[in-house]
Amino acid sequence: MLLVIDVGNTNITLGLLEGKDVVATFRLTSQASCTSDEYGSQIAEMIEKKGHDIKDIEDVVISSVVPKVMYSLNSGIIKYFGIEPMIVGIGTKTGIKINRTDPREVGSDRIVDAVAAYEIYGGPCIVMDFGTATTIDLIGPDGTFDAGVTAPGIRISAQALWNETARLPEVEIKKPQIILATDTIMSMQAGIVYGQIGQAEYILKKMKEECDYENVKVVASGGLGKIIYENTDFIDVYDQELTLQGMRIIYEKNKNK
Repeated sequence: MLLVIDVGNTNITLGLLEGKDVVATFRLTSQASCTSDEYGSQIAEMIEKKGHDIKDIEDVVISSVVPKVMYSLNSGIIKYFGIEPMIVGIGTKTGIKINRTDPREVGSDRIVDAVAAYEIYGGPCIVMDFGTATTIDLIGPDGTFDAGVTAPGIRISAQALWNETARLPEVEIKKPQIILATDTIMSMQAGIVYGQIGQAEYILKKMKEECDYENVKVVASGGLGKIIYENTDFIDVYDQELTLQGMRIIYEKNKNK
């Protein structure tokens, strides 16, 4: 089995894959203060609670946008699994060409999603990841990372709303049935969700206008991305396994190196 680990700003998402199939997923909070023993033992325990033997794991791949956790996480994997993880970064073969002034500025999470979207759904495509930040990236027909847009994520936008105001409460992030709100909670939910839908649709419209590509497929991922996908015609596919599959694909491109 292959263990893939996606370290985000809010959560660490882990997936176990047998071939192309994701057989189990787990989540941890991204905490820089954890020790290697805490990371290693927690991950091993979660895998075993799902009914899998850690001895069956042959390789580990890590993609991270949080450098502070990497020493402890990497050490924990080595200590508890006896495996030197493959870290997605500079020098990793991905099949994606980055058309940016400084390619090092593009986070590994965006590269992983781009690889998965391009390999699975083809190009040209636009990849949307609704995570801590909302990222919208354009991948050309030849697999070139052409451009990217970064916006505040749904959850941090919502948190800013209730943290920076004296009288607005914390609310569940969900779409109300109508936008004509009649109370405070409904008005906040309408602003948060309909606002994110409008933002996504406008950015997608402008990217398609300016890139001049035909038949651009839009692929979305990320925890809250399903809310947006279910309420717009601008997104073609929602794939909650996109990042995990992207790491699998990158592993297969590099495993013989």
